[in-house]
Amino acid sequence: MAQHILSAFDRDLETVQALVVKMGGLVEAQIVDAATALETRDDDLAQSVRKRDRAVDALEEQINAEAARLIALRAPAASDLRVALSVIKISGSLERVGDYSKNIAKRSQVLMQMQPINGSTGAIRRMAQAVEGMLKDAIDSYIQRDEKLAADVRARDIEIDQMYNALFREFLTYMLEDPRNITACMHLHFIAKNIERMGDLATSISEQVIYLVTGEMPDDERPKSDSVTPFDKVED
Repeated sequence: MAQHILSAFDRDLETVQALVVKMGGLVEAQIVDAATALETRDDDLAQSVRKRDRAVDALEEQINAEAARLIALRAPAASDLRVALSVIKISGSLERVGDYSKNIAKRSQVLMQMQPINGSTGAIRRMAQAVEGMLKDAIDSYIQRDEKLAADVRARDIEIDQMYNALFREFLTYMLEDPRNITACMHLHFIAKNIERMGDLATSISEQVIYLVTGEMPDDERPKSDSVTPFDKVED
């Protein structure tokens, strides 16, 4: 009977973790598509990103419900409880990344009505690709229970901060050179800030993996680049 219960628990756990992996794949695609829509000024793609956010939200709700049911019915202990709790936190981080992707798509549609800022969207796409790579590796580290890969993701967050700071200085220069650029550059700045926050969320997922593997959260401060912007506390 104990073996039967254990097998049922393992199956339930595998089901909810598979949902997390599926959600991660959807969110990775959202990041790439949002950045592509911005660069190519593709209104249809931007609209698709916005619509697909509902699927991401639905998966988070399903994961939370399944994890809560698992905890209530199976009463897991120790490492199994850590897994059940981690899927709730990871899905929450993924849902926020999806929200930021939707916000990027919305701002992209506004920017499509304005004169382009030369070179800016390509730099934002490269930043988005770096964050998408972090998120992919964070999910892979979760699947593989790979503490070293998770730590590598955590260390890479400083690169995203540096890219964001460089973009902020670039947008500031454009605004000072020509006040007509101010509105477009403010939208681009908030897009870059959204992507920087995605990097923070990918890092949070990697920290959950470290906790899952070791039973402890990292005790050192997360590496961060000094910010040069006055917008660090602004939520979009």
